Amino acid sequence: MCASHDAPSLLDITIDEIGRLLQERTTTSEELVDVYLQRIFEVNGRLHAVNEINPDARAIARELDKERALGKVRGPLHGVPILVKDVIATKDKMNNTAGSVCLLGAQVLEEASIITKLRRAGAIILGKANLSEWAGFRSDFHTTSLGWSGYGGQGRGAYREDQDPGGSSSGSAVAVSVGLAAAAVGTETRGSIIIPAEWNNLVGVKPTLGLVSRHMVIALCPRQDVVGPMARTVKDAAYLLTAIAGKDKYENDNSTLDQPFESPPDYTQALSRDALQGARIGVPWNGVLPIFYPAQSPKHLQVIMRSFNEALTVLEAAGATIVHTNFPSLPGKQRENYSENAPTSREQNVNIDMSTASLRNAYPWDGKSTSAYQDPDALLAINTYLSRLDPTSTPIRSLHDIAACTCSNPLEQCPPRDISLWTAALSTTISPNSSEAWNAYQSVYQACGPNGVFAALQNDHLDALVLPSVFSYHFPAYAGSPVVTVPMGAFGDDVGVAWRKEHDPLLRSVMAGPGMTFGLGFFGAKWSEERLLGLAYAFEQRTGWRRRVRPVVVPGRELWGVGGLGGLRVQEDGGGL
Repeated sequence: MCASHDAPSLLDITIDEIGRLLQERTTTSEELVDVYLQRIFEVNGRLHAVNEINPDARAIARELDKERALGKVRGPLHGVPILVKDVIATKDKMNNTAGSVCLLGAQVLEEASIITKLRRAGAIILGKANLSEWAGFRSDFHTTSLGWSGYGGQGRGAYREDQDPGGSSSGSAVAVSVGLAAAAVGTETRGSIIIPAEWNNLVGVKPTLGLVSRHMVIALCPRQDVVGPMARTVKDAAYLLTAIAGKDKYENDNSTLDQPFESPPDYTQALSRDALQGARIGVPWNGVLPIFYPAQSPKHLQVIMRSFNEALTVLEAAGATIVHTNFPSLPGKQRENYSENAPTSREQNVNIDMSTASLRNAYPWDGKSTSAYQDPDALLAINTYLSRLDPTSTPIRSLHDIAACTCSNPLEQCPPRDISLWTAALSTTISPNSSEAWNAYQSVYQACGPNGVFAALQNDHLDALVLPSVFSYHFPAYAGSPVVTVPMGAFGDDVGVAWRKEHDPLLRSVMAGPGMTFGLGFFGAKWSEERLLGLAYAFEQRTGWRRRVRPVVVPGRELWGVGGLGGLRVQEDGGGL
């Protein structure tokens, strides 16, 4: 069968619309897989968003189509193709590489708990998405680029030439943004879901630490790492979060035991256009620190802040009360300096002095304090994952082995891309279970949680906090609390291009420029995903920003053109693209 021209474009199609087409027999899951594969092969050479496709995807789709024909529908994800970041283990013919060629062929003995959940929900794991290699934990930022991996190449965003895709869940974001899958799963330590989601015009959810199991997900910092959905709409993200949330059945991830419920809620039930009515939403203005904006461009940041002010007006018009607040943990002196250079009133805050050097000491963490626990955590987490590989499939046993392999394989470009983060982790003398590591973590956690996000919420009796997405994820990363980003705007032609290393062929990328997007970040208390998704949904329904901005790279294949794969070939034994 073949869908008619009335079928929605795969650039914007929702999971509900896919479900309707499948239920009406307008198309099949097998046809969906075919057309998504066509789209991947059409643009992946330019975007480098997908590392591998699942050679069993068609067969899985065919079986799910048979189930549907017999009246068995597992739920809204039944027969829906999704991608997962290439750090999430699948026990099938695909690799799990973290973007490194050194893990090609390494077979897992069991798959990630969330993959089992997704399969039970009827989702089709279409393939593995590219990423910043090792989720950004390999090279000093000055020697590498976001979205690059030795296995997948240099990922690019689709909204302008040479667009930086953000990281580290870059491929997950880019693929969904141009309709290479219905949705995707990413991971985050600090910003790795939120930043690529906002730069690629998507909804992204960084869940509460412990809401989603990380078992057999290559982790960097178990005290911070989370797994979350990336989608084109809030409702699609809610569908995906509902499927992957919950306690780890076999207690392989003890953080999930902290959940305040036996079974997670259906997050789609929290979505209402009226969710903003009566909500108290705080704006912690001293969290708008220019040093958090990676493009380091006053002009682009001012565009974001003007759009943010307009977004606050939308929230108020929908019935929310906007409360001006602050993070108590930011030092008073810096807060005074901040007030002088970037006043907290909505009428003034677009004029931000990017050169205020004293602001660099304003935030409650630094590289030294976080490395005291992140380095030993990463060393233990990576070695633990590697110990769970089939020892007959790979000689890799430790981070030391990975480092040696990386430095000897030309595809890994080492040099010029260094392994300085690994060197620091391998040389640490701090144990992850030591009081030194614990005290370092607690110092940051207390500043960002009890004396940061949670204090702001409690002091002003707030339902949630809101900031431009680029500022929204820092405190929650260390507090273990959730963030939802939703499209808020885009740069117009009246601003220039903010390059990163324009004349360096290895590192050049556009960090901000005409056509590129940014988001609004809702964040709040632990386990407040229902409330945050509801607020984000109400904002999304009133603004519809995603459909106002179109990518410049768009695959041409659509459902109504399905009719054979032509020259498309899929390796039956797995492998890269």
